[in-house]
Amino acid sequence: MTQLKMAVAGVAGRMGRQLAAMVIDRGYVLTGGSEVAAAGVFDEDIGMLAGRPTLGVLPAPDAAQAAAGADVWIDFSRPEATLASLGALQTTSVRTVIIGTTGFSLEQESAIKAAATRFAIVKAGNFSVGINLLQALTRLAASRLGPDWDIEILESHHRLKVDAPSGTALMLGEAAAGGRGGALSELQAPPYIGPDAARKEGEIGMAVRRAGGIYGEHEVLFGSSRETVRLSHMALDRSVFAEGAVHAAVWAAGQPPGLYGMDDVLGIRHTG
Repeated sequence: MTQLKMAVAGVAGRMGRQLAAMVIDRGYVLTGGSEVAAAGVFDEDIGMLAGRPTLGVLPAPDAAQAAAGADVWIDFSRPEATLASLGALQTTSVRTVIIGTTGFSLEQESAIKAAATRFAIVKAGNFSVGINLLQALTRLAASRLGPDWDIEILESHHRLKVDAPSGTALMLGEAAAGGRGGALSELQAPPYIGPDAARKEGEIGMAVRRAGGIYGEHEVLFGSSRETVRLSHMALDRSVFAEGAVHAAVWAAGQPPGLYGMDDVLGIRHTG
């Protein structure tokens, strides 16, 4: 499948450039990329934007043009843009979609599920192999430790990240809640702010930090009155997310339409 053709959303952005470079470096064909007019890059070759040789392809203003002739669409943009692209892709040759965008509303999540009747979609809050292993370990630990063990999740990202908690923190929260036999929407604690912010047994707490250029740091803390267990992951290079996304694209290209996660791609079974 070395000639698999891929197109990237937001190809001039930080993540878009990483994704484009990874597609090229892994030997697949980068056929196009989209970008907004405000980026001012419509006259710049997408290969050059990725720091690679020119490809003779310029960014396009929408997904329909950018994905013309592509098999795979990789989208790490924003919720509204991702949903708009899913609609535009209906008229293209794309059959596989990789979604790394986070911060979707429940209504938008439903729209993605509906689109999965047409596309093989891999959607994940984080495409790092290490993070997905951390998710499995979090689910396992939560299932084995009783409600007297508190669960707290701490995430740190760069100052420009707009959604909070991060999609990865929510993934870990869902894993912890699933290990406890519940849903994060029922177990997530409100922020600890004010004179009456005491922790309640069984809740899952979340804390957020935004600073500098941090790629992504996540820690899941399990604490009893006598001991603590900490599971953590630190991304040292943004390319780990691009690498996972391209790996998922190659896997999903051989799957029927449906909504998949990185646990499907990696064969990690839910434990708990």
